[in-house]
Amino acid sequence: MAKPRYEGYCEGIPTKLVREKFGDINVFTQNAKSLLNKATGFIAAYDFTLNPYRGCQYGCSYCYAAAFSPSTRMRQEWGKWVIIKENTAAILEKELKAWYDKNPKNPLSIYMSSVTDPYQPIESKYQLTRRLLEVMLEVREYNYPTPTLVIQTRSPIITRDIDYLQRFQRLRINMSIPTGSELVRRDFEPRSPSIKARLNAIAKIKQSIDPLKGFLPKISITVTPLLPTLPEDEVAFIDKLKIADRVVIQDFHPSHNRSLVASTRQEAQDIKRKYAWWYDEEQLSYMRFKEMLMTRLPGVEIKEGKDGFGYE
Repeated sequence: MAKPRYEGYCEGIPTKLVREKFGDINVFTQNAKSLLNKATGFIAAYDFTLNPYRGCQYGCSYCYAAAFSPSTRMRQEWGKWVIIKENTAAILEKELKAWYDKNPKNPLSIYMSSVTDPYQPIESKYQLTRRLLEVMLEVREYNYPTPTLVIQTRSPIITRDIDYLQRFQRLRINMSIPTGSELVRRDFEPRSPSIKARLNAIAKIKQSIDPLKGFLPKISITVTPLLPTLPEDEVAFIDKLKIADRVVIQDFHPSHNRSLVASTRQEAQDIKRKYAWWYDEEQLSYMRFKEMLMTRLPGVEIKEGKDGFGYE
C-alpha cells in the first residue's frame, strides 16, 4: 500500500490535504486502523501504547519521536504539523471490547502517549484525549475493570479532565519538566508551557480531588532528558519537586542520523554547546544532580531511565 503524501511535505500530488491551520501548525486528519499498539522497548512493562495524535505542536528540540515522522521533510519540520486521528473513540471501543472478550477480569495497562503529547494545545479544540478517557471509564458499565493508565504530558491542559482522572483507580500522571530554569527551557523547548504552569497543574490536580469522592493519582515528575538547571535555580527547583511521589531522571538518547531510530536530534546537540559548563562533564553533572535529588527529597522515590516509567 502506498504511503500517504501530505500536502506541503511531498513531491507530486498529495493524498492528504491540510484541513486547517492551528496557529502556525498544519493540521491533517485521517482515520486510524488501530489505536492500541503493543508496548515494547523502554515501556515494555505496559500492554499497549496509545497515541491520539501523530506529531506534536511543542516540537521540543530533543524529542526522539521526530524520528517516527511520515517523511524526512516532516521530521525536519517537527512541531509544524499534527495529524488528528478522527476515529480514535470508535477504534478504542472496539479494541477494548476485543481485549475484555478474551480477558474479562484482567485490566490492561496503557501508556499514553509514547510519541506525542495527548494534551498538546490542539486537544483544547478536538478533545480526542478526553473522549478516550471517557471510553476507558465506560468499560465499568459492563463490569470490566478500568485500565491501568499512565499519562505522559507537559501540558497544564490536563487539569481540564480532573473530573475523569479522579475516576481511575490506577492512574499515574507523568509531568515532564526537564529543567528548573526558564532560560534553559526557552532554548530547548521554546513552544512548551512554562515550568511554573506545569507545577501549578500538578498542584491543582492534587488539591481538587477529594480522596473520599475520587482516587488520587500517583504523580511523577520526569526530568527527562535531564537538561541543565542554572546553579542559582537548583535548590528552589528541587524543593518544588516534593509535590511528586516519584522523580525520574535520564540522560539524552544516543544520536543517530537514521530515521525510525529514537535519538537526540541535531537541533538539540547544537543547543548543548551553549551549556558547555554542564555537558563537558555530562556524567559528573548528572551524578551531582542525582545526589542533590536524593539529599533534598528523602520522601520522594528517585528512579533512573526505564525503571522510572512503570506504573508502580
